[in-house]
Amino acid sequence: MRSAGHICLLLILPSLGLANTCIVDSFSVKEDFDPIKYTGKWYAVAKKDPEGVFLQDNISAEYILGADGTLLATSQGRVKLFGFWVICADMVAQFAVSDPNTPAKMYMTYQGLASYLSSGGDEYWVIDTDYNHYALTYTCRSLKRNGTCADSYSIVFSRNPQGLPSSIQKIVHQKQKDICLFGRFKPVLQSGMYGSAWVVGMN
Repeated sequence: MRSAGHICLLLILPSLGLANTCIVDSFSVKEDFDPIKYTGKWYAVAKKDPEGVFLQDNISAEYILGADGTLLATSQGRVKLFGFWVICADMVAQFAVSDPNTPAKMYMTYQGLASYLSSGGDEYWVIDTDYNHYALTYTCRSLKRNGTCADSYSIVFSRNPQGLPSSIQKIVHQKQKDICLFGRFKPVLQSGMYGSAWVVGMN
């Protein structure tokens, strides 16, 4: 007959295993990330929102390299403030790589181009990209004590505002599972209407 302690241990171990797979520091990012290939226009086609205010639709970002090789971005989108006020927003961002061995892990410093838009900084990880069709980015704003994320956001980008072909969606879905966010993404409307802020967020 198994003891009560043995049974409890059997119940706890699977949950610990699941938590371990979601430890943020264990997430893989794009190997040998090339910022030159990453430059150009990207359209958000799906997003997982963080806590608080976040861009809601028509989100796009254009990346360039500065004179010193630093990755820079301008971003547009629509954001809802105070629960009812929908505005168009523009933001700019600069990215810094802290460890040259993992260039896909960057720190993003962003600034709104209007007084009512926020400024600040977030981690910015490129989980995966093929540079020509899709990119999946990830940010964890705060960690739990066990190393899993308490507040995160993630965006699926496409070079085409109409979305991604089914063959690539399968790849993206797997990457979403790898960062423990599969099923938590919402589609992003790309209507062509100007209206997008860097509140960075495919089912």
